[in-house]
Amino acid sequence: MTSKVKPARRRASAGTTDKTAHWAALMARGRAGDARAYDALLGETAVWLGRYFQRRLPAAHVEDAVQETLIALHHRRHDFDCSQPLRPWLAAIARFKWVDRLRLMEREKTPVPCDSHVASHEIDVLSCHAVSGLLGQLRPAQAEAIRLVKIDGLSIMEASAATGQSQSLIKINIHRGLKRMAAGCLALAD
Repeated sequence: MTSKVKPARRRASAGTTDKTAHWAALMARGRAGDARAYDALLGETAVWLGRYFQRRLPAAHVEDAVQETLIALHHRRHDFDCSQPLRPWLAAIARFKWVDRLRLMEREKTPVPCDSHVASHEIDVLSCHAVSGLLGQLRPAQAEAIRLVKIDGLSIMEASAATGQSQSLIKINIHRGLKRMAAGCLALAD
């Protein structure tokens, strides 16, 4: 049992920036029938998901979102490629569950509590600055497509007419740009 602990200590002392790098190995061992590894994976991901949702949802919805994401992880565990890092895959599932939770809140007309985690406009200003910085790292065509469609709310057809890019190129630029921005956000989160 101590041999399982030592590699984690070596990995941490080696200066690894991603503290979740071992999650894929835990998933592989869990799929092979190691219940302890799978329990460890669920415990560690639950902590990470709690922090993820605390920044995005009112406190009353955090635990439900965590549990829904863990259930989705469990149901989709056989779709995961264990040679890849697990955190981006988990973050994608969490993002979908976050959107589902926001839709549910809208349908239920759940009011945002007065003691919301956003106490001032500081978060909005910082977010705008962060998005501007991330857009600045993209190719100009990708940044323009994302600004027009995702920020300004134009349709794909309108953005195509405004930029001279084909509709499919607009979609490709948005997809690739958002993917690159997400990678930049994950790097910042570490």
